[in-house]
Amino acid sequence: MAILKIARMGHPILAQKAAEVPDPQAPEVLQLVDDMVETMFDAPGQGLAAPQVHVGLRVAVFITPPDAAGKRELVRLINPTWEKLTDEQDMAWEGCLSVPGMRGLVPRYTRIRYAGMLPDGGRLEREVDGWHARVVQHEFDHLDGILYPQRMKDLRDLVFESELRHRQALKPEEQEE
Repeated sequence: MAILKIARMGHPILAQKAAEVPDPQAPEVLQLVDDMVETMFDAPGQGLAAPQVHVGLRVAVFITPPDAAGKRELVRLINPTWEKLTDEQDMAWEGCLSVPGMRGLVPRYTRIRYAGMLPDGGRLEREVDGWHARVVQHEFDHLDGILYPQRMKDLRDLVFESELRHRQALKPEEQEE
């Protein structure tokens, strides 16, 4: 396995739609998945999409939020898809390995369904909500050439991580000004 270089905002690969993987079980695809997992943990991050490591393929890996028992799952998907199950959205602060040192207040759908091929040839399909839905949408956006600042409603809500505590201390009505 290898630690891969992470592309940063401004690199053209991050603005391109990733290609479908023709053979999800090809050795080079399975190696890419393993390298992406190692890179994500090394970074450290919650998720990683292939374009973030300079590979224009529809591959994503992420860690689920803890379940009721506190267990987290590592998910590896090839050629994933998703759809919203509600029009309801919420706002939350997001960060990204390709936008280091920054956080942004991003709207995301609160409930979605996602699916994709697993490295072992199986298929995963889930309906999720909350933070799990947010992580999936964030990672899958990378596969369509979208970074979270492009989803933001107001760029005044794009801040350095070191300054985020000041914004979080404000009352909601003060944040609108």
